[in-house]
Amino acid sequence: MINIDETWKIFITYMFIIFFVFLASVTFGQVQVTQFNAEWNKTNEVPWLEKLTDCQTISFVDINTQKELQKKHKIAVIPTIIIFKDNVEVARFQADLSFKMLATREEVQEEIDNQLMSDF
Repeated sequence: MINIDETWKIFITYMFIIFFVFLASVTFGQVQVTQFNAEWNKTNEVPWLEKLTDCQTISFVDINTQKELQKKHKIAVIPTIIIFKDNVEVARFQADLSFKMLATREEVQEEIDNQLMSDF
């Protein structure tokens, strides 16, 4: 039979484990995905972007209204998808000259997965 002191030790141990797993998931591997595009190029928007998984945030930037972000990230071709990890650019996918995205959902998701796995 387990006494109460031993039960509390087990409970506290499990709580520490849960806390550290939660802390690790919040602290490491903060992946953000941003699509840069323009209102006039809406027909070439990337429709599968919101289906990406394991991203902290997915955002959309209209370079016509947010020119400072276009300059900051040196966006020359739209649409452009940038993957950020801990607020640092780690990958970039750009459209071709006809404004069509060349990268597939699988390629972008693979890069996200690679970035998350690099923490381990």
